[in-house]
Amino acid sequence: MIVSTTTPDEIPANRIRDELAQLGAEVDFAPYSRASLNPMGEWRARRHFHALFTRLRPDGVFAANPKPVFHAIPAAAACKTPTRVAMITGLGYAFIGTSVKARLVRTVATELYRRAFSHATTVFFQNVDDRNEFARRGILTSTQNVRMCAGSGVDLQRFAVAPIPLGPPVFTMIARLLADKGVREFVEAARLVRAQRPDVRFRLVGWIDANPSAIRREEIDRWTRAGVVEYAGRVDDPRAELAASSVFVLPSYREGTPKSALEALATGRPIVTTHVPGCRETVDHGVNGLLVPPRDARALASACLELVQNPACIAAMATASRHKAEQFDVRRVNAAIIEALGA
Repeated sequence: MIVSTTTPDEIPANRIRDELAQLGAEVDFAPYSRASLNPMGEWRARRHFHALFTRLRPDGVFAANPKPVFHAIPAAAACKTPTRVAMITGLGYAFIGTSVKARLVRTVATELYRRAFSHATTVFFQNVDDRNEFARRGILTSTQNVRMCAGSGVDLQRFAVAPIPLGPPVFTMIARLLADKGVREFVEAARLVRAQRPDVRFRLVGWIDANPSAIRREEIDRWTRAGVVEYAGRVDDPRAELAASSVFVLPSYREGTPKSALEALATGRPIVTTHVPGCRETVDHGVNGLLVPPRDARALASACLELVQNPACIAAMATASRHKAEQFDVRRVNAAIIEALGA
């Protein structure tokens, strides 16, 4: 098996190569950037995949995330690869942003998705809203084989239940540090909550991204100097951060199905997240967490304070979260993908 990915910025290439080798896979580093719009770069990516598939003659290709879907699926079709499976893991900046650049990216992405899907044998979506959005934009046709899956899944054995730590609650957000993940709302909510309960902690975990909506390092430094949040930086294994948390928070504007939230569910953590596509699938409001409107720091702060003032709710919701995590068992997701690949 060959795993193709972009040249990594945050993780050493040798480490990725070694870890996948332990699983019996080889790594191909494709020449594309997640954030680039350079036409020459996109042309090189398409040629790279065409050359790779010409050499390997694979029985099937599975592509997740925009750039692999845009380029690997059409290249696989040109090389007569029999099975070509695409997965949409979320719509992201191109479909959330309102700037001129975002609208331009959305126009280009819509056409690239339409072309790629015309070559896909199966298209997976992680939530119904994304599927409906693509249908509304004319990207999907009635003849395409469209399936749903429970996000990217979560390993219920690796992410075992951890007891809620004693003491004042710790609210933890783990995400790419992008504006559309709701980072600024998280920080403002922390400010509002700590004005009433300075003993409550808010931890921000993640890395600074090349995405146009990325949070700047100066902002993070300003927040930490003011004592509003604690910043843990990037962590490769989130289990320790989740175990040290009381509640997981993700105020994102839109997701496919957020993997960090699934890992929090499996760890047995209440979820406070936004009532938007992808996020709301992880919470039964009032049962295993709370849903709040997007882009609303005050509503987010109120939800956090509600849990601070009712610690018994945190314990009850923790148990419910682990039960809900079973809906997202990675074995189910993998089985669906393997079936679509005909393996």
